Amino acid sequence: MVNGAASSSKYLDPSQALEHLASYNRKDGLSVGELLDSQTHGGLTYNDFLLLPGKIDFPASDVITETRITRNVTLKTPFISSPMDTVTEKEMAIHMALLGGIGVIHHNQTAEEQAEMVRAVKRHENGFINNPVVLSASHRVSDVLDVKQQLGFCGIPITDTGALGGKLLGIITSRDVQFCDRNDLISDAMTTDVVTAPAGTTLLEANEVLRKSKKGKLPIVDAEGRLVALLSRSDLLKTVNYPFASKVPESKQLYAAAAIGTRPADRDRLALLVEAGLDIVILDSSQGNSTYQIEMIKWVKQTYPKLEVIAGNVVTRAQAAELIAVGADGLRVGMGSGSICITQEVMAVGRPQATAVYAVAEFANKFGVPVIADGGISNIGHIVKALALGAGSVMMGGLLAGTTEAPGEYFWHDGKRVKSYRGMGSLEAMEQGKTAPTGSKGKAAAGAPKNALNPAASKPSAIVENAATSRYFSESSAVKVAQGVSGDVTDKGSIVHFLPYLHVGVQHSLQDIGVRSVTELRERVLSGDVRFEMRTASAQVEGGVHGLNSYTKRLFTST
Repeated sequence: MVNGAASSSKYLDPSQALEHLASYNRKDGLSVGELLDSQTHGGLTYNDFLLLPGKIDFPASDVITETRITRNVTLKTPFISSPMDTVTEKEMAIHMALLGGIGVIHHNQTAEEQAEMVRAVKRHENGFINNPVVLSASHRVSDVLDVKQQLGFCGIPITDTGALGGKLLGIITSRDVQFCDRNDLISDAMTTDVVTAPAGTTLLEANEVLRKSKKGKLPIVDAEGRLVALLSRSDLLKTVNYPFASKVPESKQLYAAAAIGTRPADRDRLALLVEAGLDIVILDSSQGNSTYQIEMIKWVKQTYPKLEVIAGNVVTRAQAAELIAVGADGLRVGMGSGSICITQEVMAVGRPQATAVYAVAEFANKFGVPVIADGGISNIGHIVKALALGAGSVMMGGLLAGTTEAPGEYFWHDGKRVKSYRGMGSLEAMEQGKTAPTGSKGKAAAGAPKNALNPAASKPSAIVENAATSRYFSESSAVKVAQGVSGDVTDKGSIVHFLPYLHVGVQHSLQDIGVRSVTELRERVLSGDVRFEMRTASAQVEGGVHGLNSYTKRLFTST
């Protein structure tokens, strides 16, 4: 007993553990400023550090992932799909928005094709549809079928003028035309007994009328019976099934975002996109601090003052300052960090992504300009690290490529089901598009010196005009220097299951850190309360799967 008493006297009173903790001169780990001090640690990537855990006193489901992606646009989740031709077209953009993120439609296609994709996003889900497709009684069944083929729906109001504002005569649906001849008049097939709601009806009241009537469409009419708007049952169902959907507050339509270049022709492209309903434009360039982009931002803000402009890409405070000064509403951060990007290797220009995100976000957030961490995101941990370093959201390419909604067809490679995935700086992307010869019949200008460094002088040259060449300032280069590669990625299934996995993973990660929201994460990082730790190469090995002969890595299950 004496020895036991003597032994216990060597230790502090356990009930005083918290008080003793407060006596330490510094907390565990590093502050974000200490971690990202380039003079001490050099440039860091996401794999070079970890966040230290905090205290859990709430369920993961309580974590709020709402965040701003521009000065004026807030999303329920911090997820953005990249404007790459193997990542984001219509289907990806629609489903990203339905699930709380946003998809940026690529511009390696004609302006008309891109505008049609924007239009499809805007028409997919609405509150009150203020610009519905309308036909007249003199149209034919073939016109209805054409609308269904092009736009995917068939509940069309019929007015005496064939336009919004005309007197409502009826409505025509797929059931009405199911057994009709294509040449039959709509007046012979349409339904005239139509349930309507008066102008001034709130969205909540209109939804209730639609629910009780069990109809597919609810026309909104004024006192004279003229059509002023339309409400769709399918949109009501989407509201229930997709509670996080990214919608414009006023119209209840899905947010639509698209990328353009910074050349004169892109001004005409943007006009078509705005006409189609574009909400956010991304100025797509590998190096955003250029006179081309600065002038484009000025022009866009003057011509379309309500359009949100995301500029970039940048990796330094100096680059960011130039774009913020002329009105950028958001910034993309990243240069050479994507899985298919070789800019850092080939051009010797760029910056490790974690250091770049922190440096730009710390500066841009002072001006209320959100930052998008673009590139280097390959798992949930990377997403959380980017948010902790000050990013408002993350832009993903390779992580979303291979999903059902990504462009392209599946094929088999080495026994795995895959889809193609390529960088916009790859030669394959640069070679896609319109080829325009320069000079008379594509010949070199007379008198031009012929030598190995001027191949354009000794053989026909061509300007390949597409998103890839303009993004890397390579339109007029006779020799295309690749800054990306082409490959394939494994099948990840539908984005409908994959994005919720990312969302729940972020919630659990923030729970481990001890914060209840993305906003709180940023505040506690800046205050020094959330701490970080550097990882050695051995620590990175230890933190992954190791010591097994074989294993199966299943990331999630969905019911």
